[in-house]
Amino acid sequence: MDWDKLRIFHAVADAGSLTHAGDTLHLSQSAVSRQIRALEESLNTILFHRHARGLILTEQGELLFDATSAMIKRLDAAAARIRDSEEEVFGDLRVTTTIGFGSLWLAPRLDKLYEKYPDLRIDLMLEEKVLDLPMREADVAIRMKEPSQADLIRKRLMSVRMRLYASKEYIEQNGEIASVEDLKNHRLICQNTTSAQVSAGAQLVQSLQAQGVKSMLTVNNYYGVLQAVRHNLGVGVLPDYLIEDFPDMNRVLPELESSEVPVYLAYPEELRHSQRIHAFRDFVQDEVIAHRKKLKKEGLS
Repeated sequence: MDWDKLRIFHAVADAGSLTHAGDTLHLSQSAVSRQIRALEESLNTILFHRHARGLILTEQGELLFDATSAMIKRLDAAAARIRDSEEEVFGDLRVTTTIGFGSLWLAPRLDKLYEKYPDLRIDLMLEEKVLDLPMREADVAIRMKEPSQADLIRKRLMSVRMRLYASKEYIEQNGEIASVEDLKNHRLICQNTTSAQVSAGAQLVQSLQAQGVKSMLTVNNYYGVLQAVRHNLGVGVLPDYLIEDFPDMNRVLPELESSEVPVYLAYPEELRHSQRIHAFRDFVQDEVIAHRKKLKKEGLS
């Protein structure tokens, strides 16, 4: 099968238009159209429905688009490996992790990585969805559970527990919380148990709700929970990794916490020799060690 025709087909399917695909490929609309017709003839099938709003893939076209997407991602991975220098760290690095960990722990520390490698271009993708690393949806991931895919290199970084926190000002205004029964008189701030999150956090919230908490504020990520707690709205269920960077938070009911949540760094086997991956991995591991030492020194672990 002619790769040039497949490349043109992929561009048309991605753009949904012969004109837009031609602009991307620097080809005329008629040249693109001829290549698509030739591909359809070679496959003896129709790949696109012609519609007033543009081109829509047929069922056969969707099958071929899935295949060309996988091919392009593999080619991108190969190109990334080829571009990697043995001595220098530069270029694009796509990092995926959760909204909470990425915004509250990772992003504030990236200045140290950029100081060492100023030519890195990091695309930080914060979402709860688990992206497919072998399919090149991202280069490296930090996940709140051990990855299940066999073709990934993984490294356990740390453990996290969900705990209860309130601002110092909130405690001064509303008094110490001595027992779990006292939570009935306070607003609980947490992620909704139906939102995407680690199961340990949802289980802790469910156990607290069973105590008859009357007032609640739910947010779909920990960054929002933290902001509400810092603005004295109530008692929040938050991951313990943030306490180092937010010393104005008071831990509430220290006997209450979630089960342990393992945090893993993972990347595809095919990027084993990537200097960008090595630089990011070493940076994160160094920051985790520094984080542990600081917590231990301050008695916060």
